[in-house]
Amino acid sequence: MTQWNNLDTLASYKKLAGVKAVDLKAEMSGEAGTERVKKYEIPMAAGFKYNYAAKAVNEEVLEALAQLAKEAELSEKFAALYNGEVVNTGEKRMVLHQLTRGQLGNDVEADGGNKRDFYIKQQERIAEFANDVHAGKIVNEKGEKFTTAVQIGIGGSDLGPRAMYLALENWAKKNGTFKMDAKFISNVDPDDASAVLNGTDVEHAIFILVSKSGTTLETLTNESFVKDALKKAGLDPAKHMIAVTSETSPLAKSDDYLAAFYMDDYIGGRFSSTSAVGGAVLSLAFGPEVFASFLEGAAEEDKLATNADPMQNAAMLDALIGVYERNVLGYPSTAILPYSQALSRFPAHLQQLDMESNGKSVNRFGEPVDYPTGPIIFGEPGTNGQHSFYQLLHQGTDIVPLQFIAFKNNQLENDVDIQGSTSQQKLLANVAAQIVAFACGKDAEDKNKNFKGGRPSSIIIGDQVEPKALGALLAHFENKVMFQGFLWNINSFDQEGVQLGKTLAKAVLAKETEGALTEYAALLNI
Repeated sequence: MTQWNNLDTLASYKKLAGVKAVDLKAEMSGEAGTERVKKYEIPMAAGFKYNYAAKAVNEEVLEALAQLAKEAELSEKFAALYNGEVVNTGEKRMVLHQLTRGQLGNDVEADGGNKRDFYIKQQERIAEFANDVHAGKIVNEKGEKFTTAVQIGIGGSDLGPRAMYLALENWAKKNGTFKMDAKFISNVDPDDASAVLNGTDVEHAIFILVSKSGTTLETLTNESFVKDALKKAGLDPAKHMIAVTSETSPLAKSDDYLAAFYMDDYIGGRFSSTSAVGGAVLSLAFGPEVFASFLEGAAEEDKLATNADPMQNAAMLDALIGVYERNVLGYPSTAILPYSQALSRFPAHLQQLDMESNGKSVNRFGEPVDYPTGPIIFGEPGTNGQHSFYQLLHQGTDIVPLQFIAFKNNQLENDVDIQGSTSQQKLLANVAAQIVAFACGKDAEDKNKNFKGGRPSSIIIGDQVEPKALGALLAHFENKVMFQGFLWNINSFDQEGVQLGKTLAKAVLAKETEGALTEYAALLNI
């Protein structure tokens, strides 16, 4: 029987806390650093490698982390999740996003059927629909092809799919799989929808409304905004819209949509990019085969995450090191630094994935925890970030652990040689330099130019941003967040923290307020 215990009650955690801290600067300097870079590396799916040489760990720390993984039963808890146990204790639900890309364990039965079969059916329906759109079998009112897909959603219905679309857009254009533009409307701020619609040929646009419940205020508001624009253009909204929702929502069987594709309550929004939420827009934009390759990469990485040995499981080790940095070394934040413009919105997606999942102060049973949980996540692509916040990372008073992501080749394979090196070589030279600069620092008599070093980082290295690699990268971080939630003994799969503000906003709009809320509403002329 799996045991769910708080982190600070585990004997292996207490042992980890007593291990002598590693002098990262000394470990990464000279010949020692050479050997570390070669040694501390784990293969991942889709040709990735996870290199953690510049993390403040040694054999003693790693052994303690392995014992922690075993005592915390991380592998067993993952198995419980993918075999359909109710691990979302807050909402009393199973957590099944892995099933959208493959079967890891036993069949999972729910809602009167096999859930893997359910997700496959939705993928097949989406593929057929997308192919019909591309072939001109599904057209606008004038019998003309749709040329643009516009996703309407917020949170996980926007951040993940948008990040994935932007990551693959140039790759698809280079490789001949680009089918149609995709755009995204998320913010309830009318300027967002207006800006997108003003730059869109709405007559040839198909709109994807994404709302699991069919009641999300921001999304339904933007739907009304879009429908108004379509009507003003003399168009029938029902012939320009599809829905991604649950089978029980008011959107499911409505005549207001060309088609409806289904998800369910077992998939949280931030974990939904491999479900119909990402599948519809990505299949329309790039074709179903590209989305299938994306799922293949995620499934391959999920399979590696089942390994009970953290030295062979990059997601588990990444999670363990992160907990060590958060709870033993006391670092409050983590920066995600992709050295790839294709991943420009990937840090934004990871902000939601990580902070909405593990931003909790009570354990799975609703009891307060006495230790820090999820860190603050932020990031920006390199080299842009180097000219933004790296000053603080190098010389600020806080040490911020770093997660670099880099690719050996760019997507377009179009580059120029300037001053003896290509742009891609310059990009990769910067990431290599930053890792060593953060770890080793630089001694200088002028304290303004002194770098203390000892600032930890890891790097995930791939060949190129392409569909399978993107799926594997996404699954790595999803599984890392999951393992960290298990270690902290919190429920990573609900998000009650987003509900209070929504409730109060509804009260403001209904004029049912008092006290400070009434005054703020008056200040804002609501």
